[in-house]
Amino acid sequence: MPTIDALSERLTQYLSNSQIKQVCRAYYYAEQAHEGQRRRSGEPYIIHPLAVANILTDMHLDHQSLMAAMLHDVIEDTGIPKSALSTQFGEVVTDLVDGVSKLTHIHFESKEEQQAENFQKMAMAMAKDIRVILVKLADRLHNLRTLGSLKPEKRRRIARETLDIYSPIANRLGLNSIRVEMEELCFEAMYPMRSELIRKAVKAARGHRSEVVDNIAGAVRTRLNESNISVRVFGREKHLYSIYSKMRDQRKSLADIMDVYGFRIVTDSIDDCYRTLGAMHSLYKPIPGRFKDYIAIPKTNGYQSLHTTLIGIGGVPIEIQIRTEEMEAMANHGIAAHWLYKSESDQASGTQRARQWVQNLLELQKNAGSPIEFVEHVKVDLFPDEIYVFTPKGKILELPSGSTAIDFAYAVHTDVGNHCIACRIDRQLAPLSARLQNGQTVQIVTAASAQPNPAWLNFVVTGKARSNIRNYLKSQRRSESVALGERLLGKAIAALGKTMEDIDQAHIAQVLKETSLDSLEDLLEDIGSGNRMAPLLARRLLVANRDTDIDLHAIETSPLAIKGTEGLVVSFAKCCSPIPGDPIVGHVSSGRGLVIHTENCRNVEELRNNPEKCVILSWDKDISSEFTVDLKVYMENRRGIIVEVASAINQADANIEKISVEEKDARLSVTNLKISIQGRKHLARTIRRLRTIRGVNKIVRIKQ
Repeated sequence: MPTIDALSERLTQYLSNSQIKQVCRAYYYAEQAHEGQRRRSGEPYIIHPLAVANILTDMHLDHQSLMAAMLHDVIEDTGIPKSALSTQFGEVVTDLVDGVSKLTHIHFESKEEQQAENFQKMAMAMAKDIRVILVKLADRLHNLRTLGSLKPEKRRRIARETLDIYSPIANRLGLNSIRVEMEELCFEAMYPMRSELIRKAVKAARGHRSEVVDNIAGAVRTRLNESNISVRVFGREKHLYSIYSKMRDQRKSLADIMDVYGFRIVTDSIDDCYRTLGAMHSLYKPIPGRFKDYIAIPKTNGYQSLHTTLIGIGGVPIEIQIRTEEMEAMANHGIAAHWLYKSESDQASGTQRARQWVQNLLELQKNAGSPIEFVEHVKVDLFPDEIYVFTPKGKILELPSGSTAIDFAYAVHTDVGNHCIACRIDRQLAPLSARLQNGQTVQIVTAASAQPNPAWLNFVVTGKARSNIRNYLKSQRRSESVALGERLLGKAIAALGKTMEDIDQAHIAQVLKETSLDSLEDLLEDIGSGNRMAPLLARRLLVANRDTDIDLHAIETSPLAIKGTEGLVVSFAKCCSPIPGDPIVGHVSSGRGLVIHTENCRNVEELRNNPEKCVILSWDKDISSEFTVDLKVYMENRRGIIVEVASAINQADANIEKISVEEKDARLSVTNLKISIQGRKHLARTIRRLRTIRGVNKIVRIKQ
């Protein structure tokens, strides 16, 4: 059982006497605050914060972090207010304690929302002080070590949450030793039988492998001694969860995984790393395509190393990692190496990378519409399988595997993503949806008038791209909703013989108060998006007496002109696919805005039962947009007729968007066409051209 005296002895290695006294004072304060409280295991509660502090001591964290570890459950579990802690221990320690306390569970409507909300809190706490997450990770690690006293169901829940959130964060911050222990403990908690089976199999295999490992390590040392390179060589132990994950994801047997021998070579300098690589490639034959230089291009979490795979004697695969002592520290301790080694070189860059990642989380959080959407964006950043691509100027960008040119554009800058129209990959024009490969050079073509397409959300990968596209579309929809709402309200007010200028400001204020909205713009947005009815609001804004009757049918007197360029808040019903020239009527739908139907659409009769939701419409005289129409062409099944159909549509200045053929029999077929046209007259001209083709029997416009 850990004691404060034993901890104090350990702290003498790197803290001053005054700092150790402050840590002890925090311990005794927590001990008194938690007096009488016990953990599920029956131990005094103070054992837990003391154990958390010991984990942080392994990282050589500063005295303020250790004090926060001692006090991290005081606010949550003892009722002592934050102000009391601040008086006793100062603002910095209190803010750390508060940051950790805010990461505890609270009740939400669903487990997904609960977990997502906690993750949002974690991002904010990390941004304020990165030490918050280090204390929280140590807290979670000790809880995992003591899972045995909990019920199996709760053990599995905590283990699953750890694998989903905490373990990936530890990996993202480079805390490899913490990540590995978390994964091993979670694996044992979730699948105790599988864990035990693999443990026994690994132990048995280790005996058979020891001679091979010793022979390879001896050959490596001999070759490097001949080259006058000072190194440490040791075999890499495979972890149980890592073995299980490879068996599950790669469909490999345990024998396949254990047949690969892993070694780590630690050198004195970067120059020695590359010299060692050359010596290894002369000792054993390298496998092409299996070399990775993470020294020149570090991973996002600051990890640096040379990776190569060789073929040893008898065809034995050998995986080798080559790194310096500093890189070894960074690989094992990540951001904590900043405190462990007090170096301002490699560790500082790793710390900076971690802080940059946290800042990126905050940007995602700001643009996300909900906590669950936020976690959805972040998960791809937590489980990265990275690729490296180049800008035209040679800058390297790191992206998740599967990223597209649009993900690249948003990685360069939000404005580049918002205004991209095309791309060149290795100087060749390519679609924006093209998946990028390692080493490609990507150039983005932009236009000031361009804007994100909602369809991009179907294929972008990165959280930054998804959140920025959604955020842009959200703001665009708001401005379009406000513009449409202003037109609808203006039209409703005009039907009452008034204008917007006639509205009394007191009436506006009263309506805003009743609707719990902050501004007239918010009210117009609600009207434009279909959440409030313009005729009813027109009456409330103009008439002081609420009991005054107004004929809602009378309000719809002058048609609202439709251009087809109104944006996301005006849509065309798929049941009738109206085009310019068709008589049309509008239906205000909650959340969708204005939905346009043809007057003879079968759904319109039902809509007319709600006159306050119907809007009389007409087509604007100046329409430049194109509209899609579905046609069925019944024709003879003869060679070359499809080419003639396509040619006729082209000659009519229309465009084929989609085509498919149904063969009725050997003599007749039906061609389904989706074409884009400018209006009813254009459609009639196109159909006339199609009818001139020999073998075309009938043409029908399809309305679903």
